[in-house]
Amino acid sequence: MRKILTVCFALVPTVLFSSAARADVVTDWNAIAAPIAIPARPGPSSILDLAAVQAAMHDAIQAYEHRYETYAPAIDGASGSPVTAAAVAAHDVLVARFPAQAPGPTGLDKRLSDYLAGLGLGSDTGGIAIGHEAASRVLARRANDGSFPASPEIFTGGTGPGEWRPTPPAFAAMAAPWLGNVTPFTLKESDQIAGTPPPPHLGSGEYTHDYDEVKALGRATGSSRTPDQTALAIFYTDNFLTLWERTLRSLAVAHTSNIGDSGRMLALTNLAAADAVITAWHDKRGFHFWRPMTAIQNGDNDGNPRTVGDPAWTPFLVNPPYPDYTSGANNLTASMTRVLEHLLGDKTEFNVFSTPANTTKTYARFSDMADDVVLVRILQGIHFRFADAVARRQGTRAADWAVSHALRPIN
Repeated sequence: MRKILTVCFALVPTVLFSSAARADVVTDWNAIAAPIAIPARPGPSSILDLAAVQAAMHDAIQAYEHRYETYAPAIDGASGSPVTAAAVAAHDVLVARFPAQAPGPTGLDKRLSDYLAGLGLGSDTGGIAIGHEAASRVLARRANDGSFPASPEIFTGGTGPGEWRPTPPAFAAMAAPWLGNVTPFTLKESDQIAGTPPPPHLGSGEYTHDYDEVKALGRATGSSRTPDQTALAIFYTDNFLTLWERTLRSLAVAHTSNIGDSGRMLALTNLAAADAVITAWHDKRGFHFWRPMTAIQNGDNDGNPRTVGDPAWTPFLVNPPYPDYTSGANNLTASMTRVLEHLLGDKTEFNVFSTPANTTKTYARFSDMADDVVLVRILQGIHFRFADAVARRQGTRAADWAVSHALRPIN
């Protein structure tokens, strides 16, 4: 597979987008979907909801345009407006996944009615029918995919050297341990690009090096971080999914001129990211490798005489409730940036806004952001470098696979 991907992909744009500083139905409904889905789900599992929403909008639009392959079976004989269809498709997927959000004066039903009425599309029966159908077909394809089980496993790891276990202050069990077994969106299997090799042996030189690095750079107080590194660590305390969906919307506004291209951009990035996160969780649950905090506090008892322990060591950022290897943030970021490299080219200037930092960071290349996220999880004290590096490779491969197998241009 690696050989095929190497041959097929030169990182140049597959579509040339013109600039258009305006929102559209795709970004509008992404902005509605993200704040509903992200807070409601454990860990980053809301990426499954967002991928389904974006796939349904893409498919609804392509029922009219027929420029790109669809995620679910294509719809023939479309009438009405693709804007109506896309909005209805997003609404229907959200209601199917979050039924309590449908009724009420601020619910999804009212928001859809107001949205269509504001565009003069309230009586567009053709577009409404296509939107219903697009959502129905995507939901049917995702039925029984193993997501959000009624009785999820409660996983608390182990107590031996190298084994993850719940960390303070919450001492929470692993979030969404089932996520690694969810049916992927474009990959064939959830372990198709899972992490190989496993985490380095506790007595290895690589482990010792990365242990010392995060111990020095990632501690809450008294670290060797520079002021700029601390600022970067603070910048990326934002929720990664919230940050990324916001960034995707701004990129679509800046680099697409029609809803077909913005729909495909947001669908492809979210499909690839969903598969990348599934891959990360497959490894997290399988290897359940300990976080730096647990490792450093128990460094004198790990069998490696070169790792000096510090029982008082704490990370700059509170540990999220799941194991270290591989890094979900890096799987997510690498998949997003890689898809965008394929669509726009790596050398693309773009802005990322962080709510906690109340700051906008401008990047000249997508790969520069991927570089930062590898480093930042070390600066925050919550990942070893090897977990970040492997995750970046996984996310890149998930993106390459998605672009080569899903939503491809027709003819």
